[in-house]
Amino acid sequence: MDIPVVNFNAYKLGEDQIPDERLSVMIEEIKQAFSGNGFVYLENTGIEQQEVNRVMDVSKKFFHLPEDTKKLCTRNSDHENFNGWVSTETERLSPQRPGDLKEAFNVSAIDSELKWPSDAAIPEFQEVLDSFFRRCKALALRVLEVTALSLGLERDFFVSKHRLIGSNKNCTTLRTLYYPPLQKLTVKPNQVRCGEHSDYGSLTLLFQDESGGLEVMNRSGQYISAPCIPGTVLVNIADLMQRWTSDVLVSTFHRVLLPPDDKMNTSRQSVAFFVHPDKDEIISCCDGSNKYPPVNALQYVMGRVDVSYKNANSKNLSV
Repeated sequence: MDIPVVNFNAYKLGEDQIPDERLSVMIEEIKQAFSGNGFVYLENTGIEQQEVNRVMDVSKKFFHLPEDTKKLCTRNSDHENFNGWVSTETERLSPQRPGDLKEAFNVSAIDSELKWPSDAAIPEFQEVLDSFFRRCKALALRVLEVTALSLGLERDFFVSKHRLIGSNKNCTTLRTLYYPPLQKLTVKPNQVRCGEHSDYGSLTLLFQDESGGLEVMNRSGQYISAPCIPGTVLVNIADLMQRWTSDVLVSTFHRVLLPPDDKMNTSRQSVAFFVHPDKDEIISCCDGSNKYPPVNALQYVMGRVDVSYKNANSKNLSV
């Protein structure tokens, strides 16, 4: 398989005493993956498949609500707070394609006001997403520690720049995504479920169902399939981490294609945890080089987000 599977058992959630020999092997395997295609499947992370299933189940109930109900939770795209619902075709992650055929619900600042659906509409929705956000945060911090160790840095080098995750001073976002069933005649030319793009921040945790469609660009410039492996989390490096590490770790383009014609009426679900440094952090090359100029974490991500929304809106593709 082009994307390796690494056993994270040595540093899984709930594991506090880590034998050095087990950790060192895992660190090297993860570094090889992150410096190769930039993606790795982690198994035995401590996040169980039933936790993921619960998030997807409650999310599907939200996405099946009437659009007028979901609109009450709409994200304000003119603001740096990412919380709320994003409707189909509102985003266009590839400027060469029409708007993406997906919708999403974002949870970023979990302690601030968020336009949640009512408990009457979706019981437990807020509770389940809040809980999963905290679980993903805990795992992400462990992956950041391993990443630092793989580069010969202090264990908390990256973690110390992500201390405000879950507050309005950090852009880290839990995003539950729904790709609705399609009718071939209504799909625009060159349109896909999610256009080619790289992620913006430090790294991403991805949980997906078994419907398929996700592809990752390898170092040869070819797209390879990144299917669901139940019980694993797919982790990838994002742009700021590539800058931070002077291209030692790579942020790779990926996309979600349309299903085959005979499966156009099937949906797809995924849950992504996009990890970002605190908004005020200045990202400079950790090797002391000047390969990339220092950049403010918030300014970088907002520049990327604004482009994806303007791309879609400029073609009147948002709904």
